[in-house]
Amino acid sequence: MTDETALPDTSPEPPRETAVDLRREMADSGVQDILDQLDRDLIGLKPVKQRLREIAALLVVEKARQRLGLAHDTPTLHMSFTGNPGTGKTTVAMRMASILHGLGYIRRDHVVTATRDDLVGQYIGHTAPKTKEILKKAMGGVLFIDEAYYLYRPENERDYGQEAIEILLQVMENQRDDLVVILAGYGDRMDKFFASNPGFRSRIAHHIDFPDYGEEELFAIARHMLDDMNYHLTPAAETALAEYIALRRAQPHFANARSLRNALDRARLRQAKRIFETAQGPVDADALSAIDAADIRASRVFSGGLDAQPSSGDRP
Repeated sequence: MTDETALPDTSPEPPRETAVDLRREMADSGVQDILDQLDRDLIGLKPVKQRLREIAALLVVEKARQRLGLAHDTPTLHMSFTGNPGTGKTTVAMRMASILHGLGYIRRDHVVTATRDDLVGQYIGHTAPKTKEILKKAMGGVLFIDEAYYLYRPENERDYGQEAIEILLQVMENQRDDLVVILAGYGDRMDKFFASNPGFRSRIAHHIDFPDYGEEELFAIARHMLDDMNYHLTPAAETALAEYIALRRAQPHFANARSLRNALDRARLRQAKRIFETAQGPVDADALSAIDAADIRASRVFSGGLDAQPSSGDRP
């Protein structure tokens, strides 16, 4: 049996970093590419894009401080997105998940979207399992709760939304390193919701307002949508669409890009009907892809009506 004495470790410690290239960190994480793609894909929304860049910069700086041995704390990342329907809130939530994942703040690049119906039960003992199941699916990523104010219904004494709220608040506090919650909805209703539930406001670090699109932005969005579907507007249809947007935007239940997408779907239906009724023999690709003025001007919007009854997403 040999008597061995452990020798002290005299190997030199690796040198501690003294500086971090923040731009390179942003690029290596893939976050810069995500932000650049957001600029290309989303028309308008300049204040939203600016806030995302600010948040990304903050997160990169916090990571750098950690590596340099400076005092740091994991930022609170829960957010509130406010604005009218069709302003890109869901799309931005998905990109935010990619940013957070790229920088290592969440484990998975995924978003679970939920509404009141997904979280609140109809009878005693039903809400907690539903809420916990959604939280389990979202854990490690982002939980996006649309029309979050519907969780709270003080006028109904038998409503179980408060139970879901209490569970959410507990998880947002105790597991904030493994889940980011984004609440979304109309600005005025979200203000009332936060006033009635101060626990949420105290846990939300970033409040981002999504402005409505202007007429030129909506026209550009329409062109982008049609390009993606291999359709194009004739010159006369461009004029008709610009007039349509101005009229529809002033009507009730307008939901920005969402309403515009519905309008283009109806224009495609009218175009298909027109081609079937007027085609004499084979039809080429250009004819199948062209939206003409008649396909747009057939809308009831030009006579003061609505194209169709508003969907649930278009409700005020």
